[in-house]
Amino acid sequence: MKDQKTYQSPFSWRYGSPQMREIWGEYNTRLLWREIWASLAEVQTEYRLVTTDQANEIRTSAGEIDLAQSLKIEEQIQHDLMAELQVFADQCPTAGGVLHLGATSMDIKDNALILQLKDALGLILQELRDLLDVMVALIDRWAELPMIGFTHLQPAEPTTLGYRLAQPAQDLLIYYRLLIALESGIKSKGFCGAVGTSASYASLIGEENLAVFQDRLAKKLGIEFFEVVTQTYPRIQDYQVLSNLSGLGAVLYKMAFDLRILQSPVFAELAEPFGEKQIGSSAMPFKQNPVIAEKINSLGRYLAQLPRTAWDNAAHSLLERTLDDSANRRMILPEAFLIADEMLRECREIFSSLQVFEHGIKQNLQDYGPFAATEKLLMTLSKAGADRQQMHQVLRNHSLQAWTDVREGGVNPLLELVSNDPTLLEYLSQAEIRKVMDGSAYLGDAVERAKKLARKIKVEISG
Repeated sequence: MKDQKTYQSPFSWRYGSPQMREIWGEYNTRLLWREIWASLAEVQTEYRLVTTDQANEIRTSAGEIDLAQSLKIEEQIQHDLMAELQVFADQCPTAGGVLHLGATSMDIKDNALILQLKDALGLILQELRDLLDVMVALIDRWAELPMIGFTHLQPAEPTTLGYRLAQPAQDLLIYYRLLIALESGIKSKGFCGAVGTSASYASLIGEENLAVFQDRLAKKLGIEFFEVVTQTYPRIQDYQVLSNLSGLGAVLYKMAFDLRILQSPVFAELAEPFGEKQIGSSAMPFKQNPVIAEKINSLGRYLAQLPRTAWDNAAHSLLERTLDDSANRRMILPEAFLIADEMLRECREIFSSLQVFEHGIKQNLQDYGPFAATEKLLMTLSKAGADRQQMHQVLRNHSLQAWTDVREGGVNPLLELVSNDPTLLEYLSQAEIRKVMDGSAYLGDAVERAKKLARKIKVEISG
């Protein structure tokens, strides 16, 4: 933080990686503006609008950022890009007069921002691959560990830890694919002037040269241009970007929220890492709060709101352009990426060092597994010739009695109740009933499906 006496955005120092902050930093923004100006001048040499010497001078001076001087000028003229242009022109004694030739501000700003977007998406995709790598290792390690599943936050049927972890991993894979497609489809405005008609450039190089001119600049900058634009690229693209980041945030949010539940002593199955010197509470020395997961949830709630502003920007961009999106876009685009960046990195930290309490998992399965096994017992009894409705009522009665005992702190008596019930023993032996009531074996194909997904993810993220 440069100045601790005035407000600093938490994104400038607390949330987000240094790499993501650098992408969206003011210094990098100015460098990209200058890259656009230099590239424009170099292409314009082909039309004898700029000399080779002038283009070389512009390229040589492009890295000489003087942010202090630019901000000083901006205070006077109230236009950030023109302030930077004045500083750049002063640094180019012979070429300053040809800078920005034919361009409007958004020819520079929009193209530069798309370069930032693509860099930011590239970083997000790398972090997502890293997290998927971690999830694959966890799925493989814990694919066969049985645990009780929960629906409606009530004990249900057994699953495995690996299969449970495969659920968010599958969601992450969906967004990995979506973000790759998004990155490959990102387009920019190109160089089309004040209302997107390329009239200014046509007057400089001739209408017959416009298509080649645009193509040369697109290849030089490594970005594609929309076929039709106004003063800006279509703002609906921002909405698409933020919606995808928000969707990814929903997956990360659920991962953190589930972990918070399972870390509570009532479940005591999983926990995020807790540092040796970490303090959980100022008042209660024993506390080990899931602070990382809670931070992920807090940031996720904010991220979820940002696409709405992008929606408004797209819907309210009247006719060829209005400026009422400019101020908020300085915030929502960088912040959405910084939030996603922070959530991904923190999720990776949690799951890289995930604490798995096998005793708690086994205890919950022991306490609640017998209830789930009644479904299998009901089907086995029916196959043996018993009346399905009658058996359902018998098992229901025993289950309700067992629930009462468990809630009063006793050991689950359901296994003993059903294995000694004379009505059930008419169809199955006690040994058969006890075997069917082993909840840990009631897993279907969960193990195989979890491992299959892990293999698929490995192939996709390494391809």
